Amino acid sequence: MKLTERNHFDNEKKTKRILTDNNSLFQLSSLLQKRKKKMASSALSRLSNLHNHLNPTDPLSKGLVKLSPEVSEALTRGHAIVALESTIISHGMPFPKNLETAKEVEAIVRENGAVAATIAILDGIPCVGLSTEELERLAKLGSKAQKTARRDIAHVVAMRANGATTVSATMFFASMVGIPVFVTGGIGGVHRHGEHTMDISSDLTELGKTPVAVISAGVKSILDIPRTLEYLETQGVCVAAYKTHEFPAFFTESSGCKVPCRVDSPDDYANMKLKLGSGVLIAVPIPKEHTASGSLIESAIQSALKEARDKNVVGNAETPFLLARVNELTGGMSLASILDIALVKNNALVGAKISVALAQLRQHST
Repeated sequence: MKLTERNHFDNEKKTKRILTDNNSLFQLSSLLQKRKKKMASSALSRLSNLHNHLNPTDPLSKGLVKLSPEVSEALTRGHAIVALESTIISHGMPFPKNLETAKEVEAIVRENGAVAATIAILDGIPCVGLSTEELERLAKLGSKAQKTARRDIAHVVAMRANGATTVSATMFFASMVGIPVFVTGGIGGVHRHGEHTMDISSDLTELGKTPVAVISAGVKSILDIPRTLEYLETQGVCVAAYKTHEFPAFFTESSGCKVPCRVDSPDDYANMKLKLGSGVLIAVPIPKEHTASGSLIESAIQSALKEARDKNVVGNAETPFLLARVNELTGGMSLASILDIALVKNNALVGAKISVALAQLRQHST
């Protein structure tokens, strides 16, 4: 082959190689651009999602909150509705007991004239009122669903994750859509030595700024009940007890603390609505048929507290110590779990009656 022909051939090969390399670079560049656009789009979507939930001018019309058909109709017609939390389903007990309990609590609400609205976040969408399929899905997810307080809502929504709502988050969504009554087991409070650790449940601050009536069995004595009540007073929260002047300690009828307000009937509460902008805590004492079992658990709690004092277990180490010791003393908390369910069911009964009384008062005033 002549030199000129060889040079021409080599030049052609170089040109093809350059073109091939350029084409590969172009393809790589194109792929990177697409990826960047996709990432930017995903980030923008998350930011947009987050912005919408932080600035919900009209959460229902924007589709930021999903209402079940039953809840939607009840809101439109002004019927009685009771909000229910979902943490008890996901973190309170194993499947299928959690699903059975959720259905039984909802059934009690309906049998007493109100619509049950269990609240949770599914795939980043806050849902008020769950279908049977959604309840089962949440029950099977269990602790894989994030325990979601008010502070966690934005993150769970932005990540399109699943969240089981605690007291504070359930109150937030209930108030957002216009549900005035919420039933739970017990609320959080000020932890022992909370004046040093600042370990205070967000349930208390939520009660101070969200106008929802919370029906609960009070506060467990593992917490600092007197300081919890003092903190609620500071937050401007009306604390009432149902048919008693004593504030219940969840497993026992009395914590040794008096309440400033007594409610003797659902109508008593219905007439208390003054649009103060804060919540109301209605503490319902343990039913008489469960007081003996409750006393056994309360005795274990008091023993654990004494041990903690004797061993000088204080600060952040105290609550884990107390929980573990009570668990040992009560044989794995099986009895406590049974009582937890019984108390939630009793609260659901009272909450449904209060919600019905409120709905009737609204209808008479229009």
